[in-house]
Amino acid sequence: MRRKKPQVNRDHQPVSLRMTVLASLFTALVIVGGYLSFPLPFSPVPIVLSDFFVMLAGLLLGPSWGLASIALFIFLGALGLPVFAGGQAGLAVLFGPTGGFLFGFPVCAAIIGWISGKGKSSPGKDLAALLAGNLVLYLFGVPWLKAVLNLTWKTALTAGLLPFLPGAAIKITAAVVITRVLRPWFRQSDFTFRQPEVGGEK
Repeated sequence: MRRKKPQVNRDHQPVSLRMTVLASLFTALVIVGGYLSFPLPFSPVPIVLSDFFVMLAGLLLGPSWGLASIALFIFLGALGLPVFAGGQAGLAVLFGPTGGFLFGFPVCAAIIGWISGKGKSSPGKDLAALLAGNLVLYLFGVPWLKAVLNLTWKTALTAGLLPFLPGAAIKITAAVVITRVLRPWFRQSDFTFRQPEVGGEK
C-alpha cells in the first residue's frame, strides 16, 4: 500500500511568512531607533526612538507577533550584537541600569497588542493600550534603575521617568495617528491579529 503524504495547510503559510518578515522588520526598526540615541547628562537612560517602534509593533502586529519581534531584539543583544542604544550589546547592558526598560519592551508590546486587538478598533482604544503599555514599561524600568544604582525614589524618578514624559506623549500621539493610516493596509493583507468580539464576531 502506498502511504498518503501528509497534507500541508498552505493557507496559513503565506500569512506566517508575511508576519515573520514584518516582525523582523520591526526588530530592525527598534534597533535603528536605539542608534538614534541622545544621552542625558544626569541619567544613564538615554532618549531613544526604540520605544516608539515597540509601540507600533504592538499596535500593528498584535500581542504574539509584537512580543516575538521585540524578544528577538533582546535575544540579539544578549548574544553580543550591537543592537542596544548607542550600539551597545551584551549581558552587562541587559542587566545594567537600563535593563528594566529592555526587559519591559516585549511586555509593553504584548500589552499594547492585546488591549488594542480586543473587539473593534478605535483611536481611544489604541490610546488606552499605549498608556497601559508605557505604564508597564516604566514599572519595569524605574524600580530596576533604582535597585541597580541604589538610588532614592526621587532620584530614580528624576533619572528614569520625568524627563521622558513629554517625549512619551509625542510618541504616543504619533503612534495613534500612524496606526490609523497603516492599519487598513495591514488588515487588507491579513497581517493584523484581531481578537474575536463577544458573540463570535471578528
